Amino acid sequence: MAWLTLAISASADQAEILSESLMELGALSVDIADADAETPDEQAIFGEPGELGESGKPEPTWWTQNCVTAMFPAAMLPTDASIALLVHEVARTIGLPQLPAYRIQHLADDDWVRLTQAQFTPIRISERLWIVPTWHTPTDANAINITLDPGLAFGTGSHPTTRLCLRWLDSHLPAGATVLDYGCGSGILAIAALKLGAASALGIDIDKQAIQASRDNAEVNQVSAQFFQPDSAPKLQADVVIANILTNPLKALAPLLAGATREGGQIVLSGILSEQAAEVAHIYAAWFNMQPPIEEEGWVCLSGVKQ
Repeated sequence: MAWLTLAISASADQAEILSESLMELGALSVDIADADAETPDEQAIFGEPGELGESGKPEPTWWTQNCVTAMFPAAMLPTDASIALLVHEVARTIGLPQLPAYRIQHLADDDWVRLTQAQFTPIRISERLWIVPTWHTPTDANAINITLDPGLAFGTGSHPTTRLCLRWLDSHLPAGATVLDYGCGSGILAIAALKLGAASALGIDIDKQAIQASRDNAEVNQVSAQFFQPDSAPKLQADVVIANILTNPLKALAPLLAGATREGGQIVLSGILSEQAAEVAHIYAAWFNMQPPIEEEGWVCLSGVKQ
């Protein structure tokens, strides 16, 4: 099997989230390096994150200019158009206003599959809920196991925002609820909702590739979730509306998501950095009685009940 690397330029504040996004979109591995290495502008970063440097200020976590390099199976990105589509999805996922500069390099065949699969092991979300790649046997056969592989859509359970939403569903989803997953990505939240006792689940995403990935994942997990792009989605008011996207889209979509939630229903929002939580909660308080945020690794999940 052939392989390729995709190298994307990133600023210091984009490097980590870009790396995480590439992993969620199916990268086998991701490396962050100084884009100015071996030039007069090369930066030496030796300390641990948050450690004070000689100036008395915290050492930077990343370089000023970074090169984020991800490895993919060549068959996953067979054309220039498919590569451009993935870069576009990365930019959309992390909220970049324009496509970043990137370059590709093709690699010789090697046993990368075995090495890569070793990186992805079952993820325990809660006492009874696991995410299990197809090449693994479930750790707990009696648990609720969601079968999901890394692919070209966000949401494999490895990112804090996905885990926060899954734990909310595990703890708070009413039995027999109708669920709307807006920005469904891989379909993981709609699939989990059905496995956790929802009566129906519908997912919406603007990305055709995400819709196909969601449908494939629902079939693998033997659940009857439905997935649509916005223009073709049926109109409904759900008992639970869940949106794991990013702050700016959540702010813009507030009236739409509120309208899709029935009176007395619940909304769940994630993809929000901790410093953005108060602003998002304030916007949604126009329709919902908002609950205190739940935080993990600097990301926040907000929830509320429709007034």
